[in-house]
Amino acid sequence: MSTTSLDPTVTAVATQFDLATGLTEARPSLQRRLSDMSGMYADTAALSAAVDADDVLTYEFYDFGVPSLETEVAYGTSITYPGKVGDEYFMTKGHFHTRLESAEIYLCLSGQGLMLMESPEGDVQVEEFRPGRSVYVPGRYAHRSINTSPDEPLITFFAFPGDAGHDYGTIETKGFRRIVLERDGAPVLVDNPRWQS
Repeated sequence: MSTTSLDPTVTAVATQFDLATGLTEARPSLQRRLSDMSGMYADTAALSAAVDADDVLTYEFYDFGVPSLETEVAYGTSITYPGKVGDEYFMTKGHFHTRLESAEIYLCLSGQGLMLMESPEGDVQVEEFRPGRSVYVPGRYAHRSINTSPDEPLITFFAFPGDAGHDYGTIETKGFRRIVLERDGAPVLVDNPRWQS
């Protein structure tokens, strides 16, 4: 089959993902273990004990390294594993985009969980993940995936503008204003004690 391209430096790419695991053989994933999550969980003693006991993999994701251009679309999968630190579910670190007005979309392939979102002004929104449900994260909102399942990975497909960038530092400094804990077997949104000090 013959193809034409206006820009010969940009070519089509096809990537095969395993829909059951979210994994791909196209390239290695970027992995985050409990020891990479310092300052992310409210119960620091529980995190320290969990790291000492077994520094498990909490999540991994694929970044396909598209050009950092507004005209390109970055995409991949994110796999957040089940587990808890104290009463707080396993989650991604969460981030703002460097180009703050950049939006992002997530499609849940399997599992269950929540997307926690927060604007710099303090507006907090939460949307549920379940298979087949997409969550649109508006520009200006930091976002974090949270796996609320006791035994199943949360697998999402994501896409965002190629020049959006990632700002993890803001979240690492103080965290989100609200966090999600398990209470009586269900997730509840509570104030983050780090914001009270």
